[in-house]
Amino acid sequence: MKKFYDSLCEKNKRRYAAIESEKLSHGGVNSISALLECDPKTIRQGKKELKFPNNYLW
Repeated sequence: MKKFYDSLCEKNKRRYAAIESEKLSHGGVNSISALLECDPKTIRQGKKELKFPNNYLW
């Protein structure tokens, strides 16, 4: 999981981490943040991007 995450660009990293955290439900953000060694804010941003994709046209 970590190797795959490291191979992604920043936008895809956020979205991938967000999807994985959703699978775990409660406490997923902190668990995935620790596993992937990323900031929980990054995951929350990815969740927003997935929920409202038209607001993030980069």
